[in-house]
Amino acid sequence: MFVDQVTVFVKAGDGGNGLVAYRREKYVPKGGPAGGDGGNGGDIVFEVDEGLNTLMDFRYNRHFKAKRGENGMSKGKHGKNADPLVVYVPPGTTVYDKDTGSVLADLTASKQRAVIVQGGRGGRGNMRFATPNNPAPNIAENGEPGQEKDITVELKVIADVGLVGFPSVGKSTLLSVVSAAKPKIADYHFTTLAPNLGVVATEDQRSFVMADLPGLIEGAHEGVGLGHQFLRHVERTRLIVHVIDMARTEERDPYEDFTKINVELSEYDTTLLDRPQIIIANKMDMPGAEENLQQFKKKLGDRLPVYPISALTKNGLKEVLFAIADQLETIPKAEQEHQEKVHYRYEKQIANFNIHRESDGTFVLSGEKIERLFKMTDFSTDESVQRFARQLRKMGVDEALRQRGALDGDSVRLLDFEFEFVE
Repeated sequence: MFVDQVTVFVKAGDGGNGLVAYRREKYVPKGGPAGGDGGNGGDIVFEVDEGLNTLMDFRYNRHFKAKRGENGMSKGKHGKNADPLVVYVPPGTTVYDKDTGSVLADLTASKQRAVIVQGGRGGRGNMRFATPNNPAPNIAENGEPGQEKDITVELKVIADVGLVGFPSVGKSTLLSVVSAAKPKIADYHFTTLAPNLGVVATEDQRSFVMADLPGLIEGAHEGVGLGHQFLRHVERTRLIVHVIDMARTEERDPYEDFTKINVELSEYDTTLLDRPQIIIANKMDMPGAEENLQQFKKKLGDRLPVYPISALTKNGLKEVLFAIADQLETIPKAEQEHQEKVHYRYEKQIANFNIHRESDGTFVLSGEKIERLFKMTDFSTDESVQRFARQLRKMGVDEALRQRGALDGDSVRLLDFEFEFVE
């Protein structure tokens, strides 16, 4: 089964916890701190594997979770960093943030990698908190939570040539006779439900990849028929080849077919009309095809080259394959090697915390930064609790609560932790 779009959940590994520990040393209070830092959590990395051509593996595994970092150890030993979780995807894979729609990665080249979510930083051990005033601190951090998000993984087939046209014009038949591909061929619309790829070799030893793409119908850019399932795959092709039924076996006008296809392409992406195009007039072995071809050329003018063929009898195939190969030689290939690019885009500043009041009078704190700070605090020691209180005060939480009407003794809740507001 061909799978070209899935939604999955990814969770990077949490950082390991820092340790509170002490070493024995004469004349040093409690021997001095010796708690090591926790290791970093594992990233989730997508890597291109040329051996894959579908997102089938994602059909059975919709959750990916990397390992957490190792906890810090005594004698100042650092916990081991977790290895990244590598997920292999086919070339042509684009990864989107499901909530924002922003592109996280566009993977086209072999072995190209992208970090989709980052693992959390390891928590610091009590060695990190030693000061002249507090040479033996009883403080350590928990590991930072790893990033997590829902993502949409989309595959856009990478092919040199994309065959487009209405259903039943002979695209699958053409691909089957010029390559070793074996697409399903039948006498009804939408026989082809997914792209089929084949490697085509000309007699002069040139080769290219041709994709038989599912048939278009009017309104495809709005999702009618196979809609975007078809159109997304046109984006990566270097040359668009229109296959037109010149025998009018379904009583459609060939020129109207050509016009409607171009309208659908432009409505989906206006840049597709700038892509080089070739027209194949198929079914020339049928009665009336020659007369229809002359009328078609008269309406078309000299805008694009037209190659009459019969995919059934194989007449004209040699000439059109040479023409396609010649055209491809004039079109530069997309960059094969991955180059790091910096994308600058405006991102709205997220508040450190938010406050709202529930019906029972409890003040509730929320926000990514304050929740991360809470998760990294070890509440088993008084020093850590006091440090957390100082951090909240420094962030302006106390003053914000006063402005919202908090009084001495009011309850304040942050995630599953509830405490009293004290003036």
